[in-house]
Amino acid sequence: MSTATDAPVPAKRGFTQRLLDGIEKAGNKVPHPAVIFLLLIAVVIVLSAILSAIDIHVTYESAAPGPVVGEIEYAQGTTEPSVSYPPDALHHPPVEMHEVTTHVESLLTTEGIRFIFTSAVDNFTNFGVVGVILVAMVGVGLAEEAGLVGALIRKLVAVSPPATLTFIIVLIGILSSIASDAGYLVLIPLGAVAFKSVGRHPLAGLAAGFAAVGATFGVNVLITPVDGIVTEITNEAIHLVDPTRTIDLTSNLYFGIASTFFLAIVITVVTEKLIEPSLGVYVPHGKGEDADAEKEALSPDAEARGLRFAVYGLLAVLVLLVLLTAPSGAVLRNPDTGSVFDDSPFMDSLIFIIMLLFLVTGLCYGAGAKTLKGSAAAMAAITKTFSGLGGLIFLLLIIAQFIAYFNYTNMATVIAVKLADALEQANVGAVWLLIGFVLVTLVLDIIIPGVIPKWAIFAPIFVPLFIRLGVAPQTILAAYRVGDGPMNIVTPLMVYIPFIVLLTQKYKKEAGVGTVVSMMLPYTLIVAVTWLIFFIAWYLIGIPLGPGAPVQLH
Repeated sequence: MSTATDAPVPAKRGFTQRLLDGIEKAGNKVPHPAVIFLLLIAVVIVLSAILSAIDIHVTYESAAPGPVVGEIEYAQGTTEPSVSYPPDALHHPPVEMHEVTTHVESLLTTEGIRFIFTSAVDNFTNFGVVGVILVAMVGVGLAEEAGLVGALIRKLVAVSPPATLTFIIVLIGILSSIASDAGYLVLIPLGAVAFKSVGRHPLAGLAAGFAAVGATFGVNVLITPVDGIVTEITNEAIHLVDPTRTIDLTSNLYFGIASTFFLAIVITVVTEKLIEPSLGVYVPHGKGEDADAEKEALSPDAEARGLRFAVYGLLAVLVLLVLLTAPSGAVLRNPDTGSVFDDSPFMDSLIFIIMLLFLVTGLCYGAGAKTLKGSAAAMAAITKTFSGLGGLIFLLLIIAQFIAYFNYTNMATVIAVKLADALEQANVGAVWLLIGFVLVTLVLDIIIPGVIPKWAIFAPIFVPLFIRLGVAPQTILAAYRVGDGPMNIVTPLMVYIPFIVLLTQKYKKEAGVGTVVSMMLPYTLIVAVTWLIFFIAWYLIGIPLGPGAPVQLH
């Protein structure tokens, strides 16, 4: 006979967990994120007027694409001129350095008020993340509703040793940066479902996926589209002091490969030793998850037939993609250079391709497993997905206005240059200056999460400075990568944070921004510290950062 004393005693929570619990509670007690951003808009408007009135401004060198010169030609038999541009220059325009003076612009001037009233629609329609989410979720949402996602996860779990599941998800998440934003939309939800399917807390899988995709965005084992842009900006900054020196796309390749596996291990350990234990036992809630359970209750024969049909659909899409990319002059190749990956329609259409893959395979799975019966069921699945995005779309509307107003004021640029100037004037050695540079990049990433805008400001300031100290340009670029990623997963200006909150609420109904920030903060701190130590050790040992790319100038 049990007594009251037999009841389990809750485990005592340590200081760190109590601190994170406090952050979560405080974060979830603040107003709705839409209200927060409305208040931030008001702050930006007032602050811009004050800073503009006292004429706050900065002057700096900035990297920008230069003009592409074309040649006037006359086709045989015509007097009408046409302009011919060199293919390489057209698709890879020269980057030039310009001296720029930037003033804080007030939103309470005539022009500022006009901007507020006339730009609302353009701010939203030009906010790229909205289109990315809507297009991708057509396919991903249907595949999930049909049950394909759950079936794929069960297969992944079946063939993966349980001890490696977290590492596999994290590694795939880091590598997903080759496909730009696709990791946010595909890998993070899959991480949650994978953990849930093996009885682990789905929020731990979500957190692991988010940390992998967001906190490590600057590195990969392959050359990514962003590498080309930051390399060109770096070269123009180098030419300010040494016109004969350049770096190439592989200048950070060794460091990127090593960082990929190092960070995969770090994020795996943080997930399994810190995040997952802190989440406790997962208790499903709500009808949505009951529906998921019904999908998972399919007979093995029905699921096998659905997966077989999905493979047929996948092969059909792959054959189509091969026909559109493999032949010389194929429509998805770069029309001027013939490249499949370098500035090509293929790379520009990755989100559409992902949508098509999930849409076709989801429909095929639904037909084979009989989870989608007819076109009406397919439309209902897509409609259900979109209806769940209503709150997210409204929040993105508000965020789009805030970002547009903030950019209009130029306050982010002024802050970036002021921080850079302060660091440049610090009288410290190369190692401490590198550490300071990483820390300044981390802080600035809170208000400028993008990889390229910060580097366009920082490169002309810091690359020449470090060259004078004997530090190679590829070293400062590697340091920038270290500082650029970790803060992405906690800054409210990260455009996918609302999407992550929406995913979190699927498994924790009362979740809010505070839940996500408290869950991701350990990743930010640990990744930032360990990656910085990893980088400094790499620098002090003197390991080349890439082929022919030493850490020091010779």
